[in-house]
Amino acid sequence: MSKAARRKPMSEINVVPYIDVMLVLLVIFMVTAPLMTQGIKVDLPEAASGPIDVTDDELMLVVSVKDDATYYINLGEAEEPVPLSEISDKAARIIAANPGIKVLVEGDKKLAYGVIVDLMNTLQAAGAKSVGLITEPPRT
Repeated sequence: MSKAARRKPMSEINVVPYIDVMLVLLVIFMVTAPLMTQGIKVDLPEAASGPIDVTDDELMLVVSVKDDATYYINLGEAEEPVPLSEISDKAARIIAANPGIKVLVEGDKKLAYGVIVDLMNTLQAAGAKSVGLITEPPRT
């Protein structure tokens, strides 16, 4: 019994396992963060415009057009070109499921004006109330 009476309660916390877990999580986040970027590489035109006010719970549908007039819908899927006729069908289903969704067009600055107008008409025919354009801020 005298052995038990001499022992003091341990008041230290071994933090080494916590540091190990933290370092593993840090490595995981560092590896996966570059993979989280989405979207199509488009050379946007420059314009003096304000930023879009977006809340976390607000949905956005972004349709991109590359300089070779190929269309892409940003849905988090693989980046595959989509014909204009399929964009109409897909956008109509997305807009019907989410009536308050913001619809934005991201077009390359080398594109002809008519390509963007055709896309905007297609999106409005699919049910988009308004279609916005994404631009780059001017470089000064």
